[in-house]
Amino acid sequence: MQRLQKFLASAGFGSRRKSEEIIKQGRVRLNDAQAKLGDKVGELDKVYVDGNLIESIAQPTRIIMLNKQRGVICSKNPQKFGATVFDNLPDPSTNWISIGRLDVNTTGLLLITNNGELAHKLMHPSSIIDREYLVRARGNFSEEIKESMLKGINIDDKKLQLTDIVPGVKQSSNQWFTVCLQSGKNREVRNLFDYHGFQVSRLKRVRFGSIFLDKDLKEGQLKELTSNEVDQIIENGI
Repeated sequence: MQRLQKFLASAGFGSRRKSEEIIKQGRVRLNDAQAKLGDKVGELDKVYVDGNLIESIAQPTRIIMLNKQRGVICSKNPQKFGATVFDNLPDPSTNWISIGRLDVNTTGLLLITNNGELAHKLMHPSSIIDREYLVRARGNFSEEIKESMLKGINIDDKKLQLTDIVPGVKQSSNQWFTVCLQSGKNREVRNLFDYHGFQVSRLKRVRFGSIFLDKDLKEGQLKELTSNEVDQIIENGI
């Protein structure tokens, strides 16, 4: 058995603290009774949130690798954009959670799981995880700019910083770069390049921790990680 808030977090309702708030708000029922903090859930128990039955506690952790295409958002609320990364996932009844986000114009590696607690752990700032991107940008690169990006800058009281940057092939007025960073701040790579006078035209994530984007996956395609790969992530981190 496990505590109710841990079960809710694993089912995709955010951190344990957020799950506790849901319980306090009276939105959760355990079998036929109003749930309360401290309740525990067993394999035969049924948990309802807002009247909806939550998947069995025995549901195994699943992780999907998606090669996100441009123009698709990482939200379950499409707002003004018509397509989201959740639209074509398998088993629509599953409560899928993206492990971090990519902005609407960024492509590449996105991991999606049915384990909310795992997603929260991997997204938490205390989890120092390398994120590697390919960047195509127009501008004049120099050693001074490289040093500035590696040292970091402050924008709106947030420090933006790369851990590595490797200049690559030049294409007319554009140049490719491979960059790494260890935080998931919104538009961090774009803002760093914008600050230094570059115009970013392509941004693609190719690695998240030890997970590399499968080169055989075309944009918009996905594949599910094997149970062994999932177990490795759960046991050793990403």
